[in-house]
Amino acid sequence: MAKDSMTPAERGAAIANGEQADRLPCNPNIANGTARVYGCKISEFNSDPQTIAKAQMATYERFGSDSLRIFTDLFTWAEAMGAKVVAPEDNTVDLETPAVRTIEDIDRLEPADPYKDGRLPVHIESMKYLKEYSEGIMGCSAGVVGPFTNAFFLYGVDDILKLCHKNKEAVHKLCQVSLETCKAYAAAAMDIGLGPTISEPMSSCTVVSPKVFRELSLPYLKQLVDFIHERGFNPVIHICGQTDRIWKDVADLGVAGWSIDNVASIEECKATVGDQCKIMGNVDPGSVMYAGTPLDVRIGTLTSIKEGYDNPKGYVCMSGCSLPVETPFENIDTMMDTVREVGYPVDPEKVDWMLDAALKERDGEAD
Repeated sequence: MAKDSMTPAERGAAIANGEQADRLPCNPNIANGTARVYGCKISEFNSDPQTIAKAQMATYERFGSDSLRIFTDLFTWAEAMGAKVVAPEDNTVDLETPAVRTIEDIDRLEPADPYKDGRLPVHIESMKYLKEYSEGIMGCSAGVVGPFTNAFFLYGVDDILKLCHKNKEAVHKLCQVSLETCKAYAAAAMDIGLGPTISEPMSSCTVVSPKVFRELSLPYLKQLVDFIHERGFNPVIHICGQTDRIWKDVADLGVAGWSIDNVASIEECKATVGDQCKIMGNVDPGSVMYAGTPLDVRIGTLTSIKEGYDNPKGYVCMSGCSLPVETPFENIDTMMDTVREVGYPVDPEKVDWMLDAALKERDGEAD
């Protein structure tokens, strides 16, 4: 495995100033796979803030990724508001039961206190450790789910999909109380010096229509983004699945970056909103990064670079979503080494040559 000659902070500064850097920024988005790197159980992330931060730094030291983030699962905020979760010893937390079961119960929900409720204080403390460990090396972020997505976990995914059509007022109430939780958590992160990133998977066009998104999710997402802007930070947003019909809606919020899933097209996203925000993505986390060969990863990484390197507002090579926990280390190494070989600024002819050679190698193996 090759080594970087710049820290992420040095690399980012050079690229921002139009100077030569050692390589493109790259974030494999290893998520709870950091436990495998550090050598701990995933369950330790639920109670030990120092372990979360140390696992993040161990991942940087092992692979050299350009971004570290405090984020363990989608349900941390709903749990802090009363939802029940299943917490396996060595796997990611999952939702067991939502916080409320009836329309009437929605009114008793209260915003979570990030310093007192659920696992939120663990994450807040972890941010302090990570900021200390990464000082001078890179800026770090704090992941938070969007208000609309959190509303799903407060009431139940299937049930809230019905409410989106039968009782929009109830959905608005759920989103409003979720928004207050998200803002309080984001404020705590920003007070420490970490910029929030927003995950809004339930806003995907794969889950709800653009009409539902614009009516029930976008107003609260805008309030959260505006709140973050007011504090001097600018978030990246990730929405899973197909998002092409809402790219412009999100870019118009003035976000720093759009992290898109592997089922979305970087080229089309670039053509639609590339002059408004950075594009991040989108190597397939499942069939390529987890289940593919190193050659598959090389092809996927080069294809992503070929499509996105010239985005007007910048590009980060990244997996399309969080990697499965057991993603092979050699595949993560291959993504990082491929980006190092490409270098920066990107020579498109070199990328074409590298991709053509990799495709010929794959076809030769198939023969």
